[in-house]
Amino acid sequence: MTKLAERKSYPLSMRLPDADIAMIDRAARLRGRSRTDFVRDAAVRAAEDVVMETSLVRMSVADFAAFTSALAAPATPVPEMVELLRRPAPWEQQTAPLRD
Repeated sequence: MTKLAERKSYPLSMRLPDADIAMIDRAARLRGRSRTDFVRDAAVRAAEDVVMETSLVRMSVADFAAFTSALAAPATPVPEMVELLRRPAPWEQQTAPLRD
């Protein structure tokens, strides 16, 4: 008796206006991806965001107390971040005048 292969992918079809397809194709080209890969990744990312926004985080009373204490505690400076934030932004740096 032959065993049926398990389905590993499912087709998804949708109708989109030309402007949407053009935008998707342009973005896919910029990422070096196919339209299918680009749309699949974007759809999965959006779905993950929705699931994460609606997921409950469960913890014990003691863990919740530790969590809220950590949030209420003063922040500890990270030297690399302090140095980075002290640098002037690229648009704030003075550049040498252009010469002819």
